[in-house]
Amino acid sequence: MPPSSEPPGERSRTHGALASASRVHILDLLRGSDTPLDVAQIAVRTALHPNTVRFHLKVLVDAGLACCRTDSPRAAGRPRLIYTATTDGAGSHPEGFQLLADILASYLAASGTVPTGLAEEAGRAFARRRRQPSQAFAGVSADEAVRQVVAMFAELGFQSELDGGGSHRRILLHACPFHAVASKHPDVVCAVHLGLLRQTLANLDAPIEATALEPFVTPHLCVAHLAAASSMKRPSPNFSSPDN
Repeated sequence: MPPSSEPPGERSRTHGALASASRVHILDLLRGSDTPLDVAQIAVRTALHPNTVRFHLKVLVDAGLACCRTDSPRAAGRPRLIYTATTDGAGSHPEGFQLLADILASYLAASGTVPTGLAEEAGRAFARRRRQPSQAFAGVSADEAVRQVVAMFAELGFQSELDGGGSHRRILLHACPFHAVASKHPDVVCAVHLGLLRQTLANLDAPIEATALEPFVTPHLCVAHLAAASSMKRPSPNFSSPDN
């Protein structure tokens, strides 16, 4: 089901489950494993404490992203719980590609040229359409707003994480699911993502805003810059091309 058509409650649970880089890592392990994994195996592969792994697995199971069952008993004692992913993640996040196609098709297809400003506005327009009339997170704190946008990027298929705090923060966007097309047309794809980010923060009535999105800081890393709304310095231009 595309993210835009999920019931609000289901979408909120998915956001929360994908808001943690550790949970994304665990989910990727489950998807990439040929056999179910137990807590001890996941703990070894992630270098996390088993209790931390149990907590993250419960969140993934509650969100419907993973399932748990009892392994066939082989000896006396408590049966072993094993976990699998409910989907294999094949197709490089097809929902994300459907989302990108929706944005570009609905807003930019009729244009002969696609300037950066128009692409960013396409992202803003889509984020406005996704906003619920009585959005539960309106007027949130800076920390909650950042958690929500990190979750949004995770839902799109990025491996996203927060870097920094206070009035100046960065969101590190690893493993872009649109890498192939973004590397050819960063002025379109990355500007759409910047528009999504800016309008999502506006929808949340957040006290922070996005100042820029730097594409391809390294071959597989983009960086979104956030600053307090009262002291934000708007760069010119708003979007940084890797060719600059």
